[in-house]
This record gives sequence, C-alpha cells and structure tokens, in this order.
Amino acid sequence: MDFKTGIIGSGTSVGGDVDLLIAGGGPAALAAALYAARYGIDHVVIESYQPGGQAALTALIENYPGIMEIAGGDLAEKMKEQAEKWGGVFRMETVTSTTSREEDLVEVKTDSAVYNAKYLIIATGAAPAKLGVPGEDKFYGRGVSYCATCDAPFFKNKRVMVVGGGDSAVKESLHLADFASHLTVVHRRNKFRAEPYLGKKLLSCDNCDVMWNTTVKSIEGGDGVEAVVLNTPDGETRVEVDGVFVYVGRRPSTEPFRELVDLNPDGTVKTVNVVHTSRKNVLAAGDVTDNELRQVVTAVADGARAAAAVFDLMQQEGDV
Repeated sequence: MDFKTGIIGSGTSVGGDVDLLIAGGGPAALAAALYAARYGIDHVVIESYQPGGQAALTALIENYPGIMEIAGGDLAEKMKEQAEKWGGVFRMETVTSTTSREEDLVEVKTDSAVYNAKYLIIATGAAPAKLGVPGEDKFYGRGVSYCATCDAPFFKNKRVMVVGGGDSAVKESLHLADFASHLTVVHRRNKFRAEPYLGKKLLSCDNCDVMWNTTVKSIEGGDGVEAVVLNTPDGETRVEVDGVFVYVGRRPSTEPFRELVDLNPDGTVKTVNVVHTSRKNVLAAGDVTDNELRQVVTAVADGARAAAAVFDLMQQEGDV
C-alpha cells in the first residue's frame, strides 16, 4: 500500500492513508507533530478545537524552561507555528472511533472522515472532571465554569468561588483574584496539593480566603448562580457567590480508543517505557497516559518520545 497517496472513497471529507496519525491538539500532540515533521514522517494531526488543549486555557505559565512567563494560548500557538514551519499537517476534526484493521493498520474515524494509519499516537489529553452535585449542570454557562482564562472577565467585581487545591485550581484562582471583588477557595483537604510557591502566593492575596476540609453539596440560583451549599467541619453552610469555577481533576479522553489499547481503571492509557501501549503500532503521550507528572514540559517530552518511537519502528519495518 502506498501510504503517501492513498485516499479513502466516497462518504468522507478528506481522510486517506497516512503513515502516522496524531490524535489530539495539546502540547504532547504539537511536539509529536514537530518531531514527526523533522523525521520526515508522513503524518496528520487531528485536533478538535484550538491548539494547546488544556494548556491553552491556562492564563499564565511560569514553569516552562527557558520562558519566564507566557499565556498558555500564546505558548500553544508558538508550538503549532513551529510544527507547521517544519511541515506539520493539522486538520480540525474529532476522533469518534478506532479499529484495528488488516495489515496492522488502525482505522480512525472522525466526525467527517476516515483514515487508515500505520501508526497512531494518542495524545487527546483530559477534560475537566465534574463535581457531580445538584445545580452543576443546570448552571453551566450561567455561573458555573471550568475555565477561568475564558470566563474571568465576566466576573469583574463579583464574588467568585473556586473548588480545588491542585496546580490548576491555584493558578486560576490567582488569575480570578485580579477580577473578582472577593474570591473563596474551597478545598477538601487541609493544605494545597499545588506547588508551595503558588499556594503561598494565593494565601497572600488580600481579597481571597480558603475554606479547608470543605466540599460542595449543591449549587443554587435562579437565572444564574446565587449561592453554594457547603459541607464544612462545622456543619452545612451557604455562601453567596456569583460564579463557581471547578478544578477537581481531569477525565482522560480515551473513549474512542477503549477497544484498541489497554486502559487503566481510571481510563488513562496503560503505558510501558513512557509512551508504548499494549499495541505495537500505537503510542500514547501526555495527560491521556498513566504517567504521574502532568505538566506542559512532560507532555512535550512525551510527544517527542512518541514520535521518535514511531521513527524507530518504521526503521525496523523498513518503512524509511
């Protein structure tokens, strides 16, 4: 089969045969695209939304080596521009399913096309986890948000609550503190899980307070959010707020790959040697995997490793 020129027949928008398909648009996928392009691998990157994934929704990144500080969206755009400079190919589609085919190919269906890929890198990242409490879904977009970078300006001089205590929760709390009249951070533990530097910075904010060992029971309101009912060490209490930002973890975006590779109980892709999966011609990189440290820098490293692993496999198979 000629993986350079094959095109799927009628019923698809673009599609076709490709040596490598990279599923995802975050830092791991962008790094994989850059390295694949530099290796001269025929590839396509399938990205659902804007480049950068969750990193693009981060107001400020201060721990990426060599860059003092940068908006997440700006860093993602630079990564994509660099990949495109070397020949990265991007298509805005959403992967809906994957199937192992004959000749060790992977059939990848998207919302508008079908691809036959000899190699696949899963770099679809993770979506924000929900609290799962009454009112959360009802008020989504009407006071409940999972993206401070997107929605903070709507809450200028208003009362805001952030739920969570990890890096994302604390970083976005610092961003929100510049807009809100008052910020309440609710965390189920008695200390932050975030970097100590970030935690100290948040605790020093004049318009912020933290409620430790506290969980959300429900979110209330009329046309929009008006209050949050909390379970605290002193019992149930109701706090009036105009907005609630939720940062309680992430759900790996692995549903389209559930029948293709082995997953862990939490839904992450089970990996060996960082990027290898249960299927030889399928690699995984970034937040979608079971690797513990989930940072932009580790996602980028995973993407580079995955592309390099594909190149090694292609050399073994005589494809390059």
